[in-house]
Amino acid sequence: MAAITYELIKKDKQTGARLGIVHTPHGSFETPTFMPVGTQATVKTMAPEDLKAMEAGIILSNTYHLWLRPGHDIIREAGGLHKFMNWDRAILTDSGGFQVFSLSDMRKIEEEGVHFRNHLNGDKLFLSPEKSMEIQNALGSDIMMAFDECPPYPASFEYMKASVERTSRWAERCLEAHTNTEKQGLFGIIQGGEYEELRRQSAKDLISLDFPGYAVGGLSVGEPKDVMNRVLDFTAPLMPENKPRYLMGVGSPDSLIDGSIRGIDMFDCVLPTRIARNGTFFTSKGRLVIKGAAFARDFGPIDEKCDCYTCKNYSRAYLRHLFKADETFGLRLASYHNLHFLMNLMKDVRQAIREDRLLDFKEEFFEEYGYNKPNAKNF
Repeated sequence: MAAITYELIKKDKQTGARLGIVHTPHGSFETPTFMPVGTQATVKTMAPEDLKAMEAGIILSNTYHLWLRPGHDIIREAGGLHKFMNWDRAILTDSGGFQVFSLSDMRKIEEEGVHFRNHLNGDKLFLSPEKSMEIQNALGSDIMMAFDECPPYPASFEYMKASVERTSRWAERCLEAHTNTEKQGLFGIIQGGEYEELRRQSAKDLISLDFPGYAVGGLSVGEPKDVMNRVLDFTAPLMPENKPRYLMGVGSPDSLIDGSIRGIDMFDCVLPTRIARNGTFFTSKGRLVIKGAAFARDFGPIDEKCDCYTCKNYSRAYLRHLFKADETFGLRLASYHNLHFLMNLMKDVRQAIREDRLLDFKEEFFEEYGYNKPNAKNF
């Protein structure tokens, strides 16, 4: 039996949205879902118990960072990533490709792989499809990602065509190098930028290799939201109905809803914890930056509609104080709230799909959140 399987429960009659369940060796989770990011084997400031309290069924960790420290050999010796970080639910690891390609001034792409320098100490390193599989097999994640080229935005058609072809060749090498197929599923990544012809070619190449799941890569890299939605409009229908669909690196509330409408099942992003560290909160009425003087004597919760630990126990005034005083408890409370907000949003999306009213839900949410206002800047 495959390590990863997908069960389609129903489709929303208003849209292409799918309600489903992904089954993994470490439990099942409902989709559409948001995956909190635990880059270095920890979701910043969160305990595993916190994530379980907000019903996270899967988190994401980063192959590149864990390879550099503590090293995949140490994690293997510890019994794998689940035991190392005390998380007994599903884990997805990315391939390391995005991090390597973000080091554009420190790397050189060849057919064999990518030569680059360690961003921590400058040491020369080499990452290839085979090496990425070796690291991810050692980590023991439930879902592994194929090593792909992550092209910049914008990129010419010619550059993107060569990139897609290389990604397809690397995908074959990943499949050949993957040694633990019974316990770990490997997803392919569809590339092609904003070019429909290339997305079709990439999807065709990868689907022929019969991965247990597929991701849409190369989005949320600086392109306008309407470009991302247009790409999803023609890419999602190319993906198999009976396998999970993952949109990489997306976590703003509007994009989670828009992606779900277009048939995406899984999302991840560092956004909720990153903005939390700056004192920025998601709320039902838009973003709130807590450091403002207006909150010094505001003894209400961050969001009246939220039932998370932060909102049930602490006031805006107290949270402002923590951030002004540089107290780390503020980072934890903000991170908890923002993650809970997105997990709860996805729960609402799933309920709207059950009731065949996802477009209605989007309209209501966007209106209250403030996306419909002129010049809205609410992520």
